[in-house]
Amino acid sequence: MLNSLKDNWLFNVRADVLAGITATLALIPDSIAFSFIAGVNPMVGIYSSICILLLISFFGGRPGMISAAAGSMSVLMIALVSEHGIQYLFAATILTGIIQLLMGLFKLGKLMNFVPHAVITGFINALAILIFLAQFRNFQGESWPMYLMVAGTLAIIYLFPYLTKAIPSPLVAVVIMMIATLIWDLPLRNVGQVAEIVPSLPSFLIPDIPFTWETLRIILPFSLSLAVVGYSETLLTQAIIDDMTHSKTSRNKEITGQGIANVVTGFFGGMAGCALVAESAINVKLGGRGRLSTLSAAVFLLILIQLFGTYVSLIPMAALVGVMMMVCYEIFDWSYIRQIPKLPKNEVFVMIATVAVVVYTHDLAIGVLVGVLISALIYAYKAASQVEVSQTIQDNEQTIHIKGPLFFVSANELMEQMDIHHDYEKVTLDLTNARVTDHTASLILKRLEEKLRNNGKEVQLLLKAP
Repeated sequence: MLNSLKDNWLFNVRADVLAGITATLALIPDSIAFSFIAGVNPMVGIYSSICILLLISFFGGRPGMISAAAGSMSVLMIALVSEHGIQYLFAATILTGIIQLLMGLFKLGKLMNFVPHAVITGFINALAILIFLAQFRNFQGESWPMYLMVAGTLAIIYLFPYLTKAIPSPLVAVVIMMIATLIWDLPLRNVGQVAEIVPSLPSFLIPDIPFTWETLRIILPFSLSLAVVGYSETLLTQAIIDDMTHSKTSRNKEITGQGIANVVTGFFGGMAGCALVAESAINVKLGGRGRLSTLSAAVFLLILIQLFGTYVSLIPMAALVGVMMMVCYEIFDWSYIRQIPKLPKNEVFVMIATVAVVVYTHDLAIGVLVGVLISALIYAYKAASQVEVSQTIQDNEQTIHIKGPLFFVSANELMEQMDIHHDYEKVTLDLTNARVTDHTASLILKRLEEKLRNNGKEVQLLLKAP
């Protein structure tokens, strides 16, 4: 018990606490923005983030990963909230959690093995671009102090570590900018002007909806979409954080933990959430490695809202914009960009296509799906080109040697390469070095055999020993 506590919670206390606190600075504007997207009160997003963080710190499979209300999921809630109301959103959140629990129990985490590295890179680069573009709306109607404060925030973030790394520089930047705004009474929007911070705790509730099949029919499509998007973004984020920390964690445990978090959040009047790439990456970059960093983010956000809500309201949005721009720069995979001339062209194409689709649709799930499909098509094309056909002639028999994977693409390629001579009475199809991998290939081989027999040929198949 003590060893488990030390290994998971107490091995990195100082760095975990400070990293978790700093990650909270990025969570505040995100939670408010995602609430606006979904069409609910900003406090719903904030308390959803607190609830999910608290639970995932105990039940998640990836220590140090930040999970909260998410933009990719809030977009899917718009129609449900506008057409049926927020109580249906709470019910859909609970059902989303149940579906994710089942995903974890049935060990569907292995499906992430089908997502290529180029798609993961495209996913994170697209997210960085979307977050960066989203910051420009905060400049609308603002004057030069806004630009000056954003620049000042970034300057502190990147220069303060030269003085000391004992305190995370984004935290220092936000505090300094808030003080500067109060001293000089700068005409800048603050958090309180964007959303009213209400220091009241959520309570347990059962969604006020009719428990009928009609209700299930309404919320099920939304819950399925939320569960799949949450699954995808969470496990993609987990893969990125595993790579950053050179570790391997349980996908099934993580998605089960997400399910538990969403079920409980729904019963406390919250919206479904998942892992956040930007906040998770910044948490890890600042030294967060254990479960304590996630718990610290939850507790600090709760304390901020409950005890220091007035001060949180005074944080200038310009300072938070600076923090988010730093996050964009930090999570973008610049090393991949530098390696592009040395990388296979098809991988670069997949990465760019993923980024383009995500930025165009503002939907991470669609971008990942398109990236995976393009990767699959490229693989199928390359595999089809590996099929080799040769022949040997002996006496009155033609032997056709087939080598390589046979599936729906390559089997048709095989038919185009086949050279059947009508001069020989016997034709042997040598498949000992071939792999028949799908039903289409089996059907094509069967039709080829029937065609040869109908032409009066004696046909023999040589198959690989089982």
